[in-house]
Amino acid sequence: MDDLKVLRWTGAFGLAAVVFWLSQFPLYMVGGPPSVYDGEAYARHLDSIGGIALTRVLLDQGVYVSMLVFTAGFRHLIRQARPDYEWIGTLLFGAALMWLAVTLVADGLAGGAVLDSRAPKPDPSAVRALIEGTLLIYNGSTAFVMTATFLAVAGYATFGTRLLPRWTGWLAYFGAALCAACVPAMYAGPVDFAGAYNAGGWGPAIVANFPPAIWFLTVSILMLRRKT
Repeated sequence: MDDLKVLRWTGAFGLAAVVFWLSQFPLYMVGGPPSVYDGEAYARHLDSIGGIALTRVLLDQGVYVSMLVFTAGFRHLIRQARPDYEWIGTLLFGAALMWLAVTLVADGLAGGAVLDSRAPKPDPSAVRALIEGTLLIYNGSTAFVMTATFLAVAGYATFGTRLLPRWTGWLAYFGAALCAACVPAMYAGPVDFAGAYNAGGWGPAIVANFPPAIWFLTVSILMLRRKT
């Protein structure tokens, strides 16, 4: 496979990741989740939207597979553009793997909470523990660290290799800075889904998804449009 085909495949899977990514948002709008500290109410909530919650987990798997192909292709293109930047490409790929790995853990916990809520006698304490285990991963501080690292390395690679326009490097740096700014959200008091800045607030959730998604969408389109 020549470099132009790698470029095309990388862009195509980047777009696929964005489609899987953004298609989950309408599913998160279904039903208002109760307080995460009320295990019994949360178990009833998950039981009522069990199919939707498991579909979100399934769509996440599409995101991960697409991102894996994208980052493998991006790493190859970095190495081809500048062989001395191979370590940067490896760092990019490693950051992506860590990002996907921690989020896979959150998917497993969320799926387990749904399955427990469907038991003949759900265990509210187990549901609460499983859901609380996802809070620092889904749109949370541990995932923010790896997302920020990935975007920062992608921006550095862009400036060093000129694979993409320089402004996309600044876009990556901007997204990395926003993610880093949300890492301390875990210190902001009790979890409140309606709050702007806490471990489960809507502010970090927006920052966790839209800046990286915009970067993926932009660079994927640019890769698909490149002729050389």
